[in-house]
Amino acid sequence: MISRRSFFKLMGGSFAGLTALGGYAFAYEPLARPAISRYALTPPGWTPGLKLRLVALADLHACEPWMSTARIASICAHANELGGDITLLLGDYAAGMNMVTRYVHSSEWSKALATLKAPLGVHAIMGNHDWWEDRTAQKIGGGDTFGHRALAEAGISVYSNRATRLEKDGNGFWLAGLEDQLALLPGRKWGRSRMQGLDDLGGTLAQVSDDAPVILLAHEPDIFPRVPERVSLTLSGHTHGGQIRLFGYSPVVPSRYGDRYAYGHIVENGRNIIVSGGLGCSMAPIRFGVPPEIVVIDLG
Repeated sequence: MISRRSFFKLMGGSFAGLTALGGYAFAYEPLARPAISRYALTPPGWTPGLKLRLVALADLHACEPWMSTARIASICAHANELGGDITLLLGDYAAGMNMVTRYVHSSEWSKALATLKAPLGVHAIMGNHDWWEDRTAQKIGGGDTFGHRALAEAGISVYSNRATRLEKDGNGFWLAGLEDQLALLPGRKWGRSRMQGLDDLGGTLAQVSDDAPVILLAHEPDIFPRVPERVSLTLSGHTHGGQIRLFGYSPVVPSRYGDRYAYGHIVENGRNIIVSGGLGCSMAPIRFGVPPEIVVIDLG
């Protein structure tokens, strides 16, 4: 049997370990310098000879002290150094939690994002929090959020169920961006009985007018089971990798599919999706096992 002295010694050690672990998850990892997560693939339907590097940023959740404008600017400078042909922003620029010292206005975070540079431009979609934090957009039930307007004023192309054709070295490809799948909150004051999305997958892909490969931007990965084989690659954020990820598993994921689309490169029936772990935090400033990341994808 364990002695009283040994018991308290064990408890003291366990408490110290848990305190250190909690400090790491709460104070260090959310503020860590972003990791670079790299993927290389040739997805089905990809044009032979088309070499394309994507740099993707997701889920900034601008707020202080966790994601200040200075930190966003630093992340953008780092992204600019990665040699991307195109830079993609996957939504959720607005803060998603109350544990903050100051909310960062859209005019501030968009100014920092305006420093992003890429030969084929910077392209963005919106996320659920960009809609949820805009009460006017919630009341109207559509239109542009303050995030849409701020990014457009910063010279960044914003996609709301839109597809456009781009070229590199004479080879074309399509970039398609969905509006958010959880955009409109339920509630009596909004006159809605359930959550409503504003995404239109069919209408967006109907704009693709030739056989060039398609890259789809969709903030939430839950759309993926409905994405047709015509799409070479889907890119999503939203999940933050669960913010806590142990041994390749995320116990809590904001998805009706649980851990299935929590993080990383997933292949189903020959279709490809890459889900970014994101950069900021939602609900609480905690990350463990899934540090902030910039995603670099080499296609071809």
